[in-house]
Amino acid sequence: MIGFVGIGLIFVMVFGGYLAAGGKMGIILKSLPFEFTMIGGAAVGAFFISNDMSAIKQTLKDIGKVFKGPKWQPADYRDLLCLLFELIRQARQNAVALEEHIESPQDSAIFARYPNILADHEAVELICDTLRSASMNYDDPHQVEEVLEKRMDANLHHALHSSHALQTVADGLPALGIVAAVLGVIKTMGSIDQPPEILGKMIGGALVGTFLGVFLAYGLVGPFSAKVKTVVEEDAHFYQLIREVLVANLYNHSVNICIEVGRQHTPGHHRPSFSDLEAALKETKRAG
Repeated sequence: MIGFVGIGLIFVMVFGGYLAAGGKMGIILKSLPFEFTMIGGAAVGAFFISNDMSAIKQTLKDIGKVFKGPKWQPADYRDLLCLLFELIRQARQNAVALEEHIESPQDSAIFARYPNILADHEAVELICDTLRSASMNYDDPHQVEEVLEKRMDANLHHALHSSHALQTVADGLPALGIVAAVLGVIKTMGSIDQPPEILGKMIGGALVGTFLGVFLAYGLVGPFSAKVKTVVEEDAHFYQLIREVLVANLYNHSVNICIEVGRQHTPGHHRPSFSDLEAALKETKRAG
């Protein structure tokens, strides 16, 4: 919702200020379709050249994050801590019984209690792979921690590609606006014998290209890129929490300490209180 408010505010302030200053929309509206075709078409073409099809699809999908916001909400962080509590407790009590849960999470009764997490392939794979590594009796927890760190860095780098792609488009839009303006000037020079009032309108139409390129870059595409980056980095905390809890488990801390480590590493605006988490864990024990 806040994304729509921001876009509305941009248009109202820019064009409202222009009209309040005595500007006329006629020349902008007349030139806009042609200028937008040149600038927007060139930007889309450059975007296609710079990315493969999977990256294009991912970027178009990630634009929705501008309006939806982060995927993981406070209830999801609480559920994640409860899920990890159940799995670690199961590993400590009966390592053999844990195998059925990590080898086939889609059929696991434990995972089934947390459908939002189960639906996320990366979260499930991260949990299962790390617990599987622990069951292989790794002698050095630092080794697993390093592997997890590299894996999440690679995943974050891949997830940020959409933001980088949008920012590249934003960086190029002002230059494309100049290209459109230059073409407008060329067109005007071809009609240099026309009266000043006609030439004025043609020059004004050419300058719409410069305006449009800068407006799209700094008013829309650039902020979209920044928002996608913010949301991706916000959601990355969810996977970092998995790492912190499971690494604590590798160091053989008690189950409650492992979960408390995860709670402390949860972002402040998503972190459940100690009492709320304690109540959720008690409910988990009863359900189990």
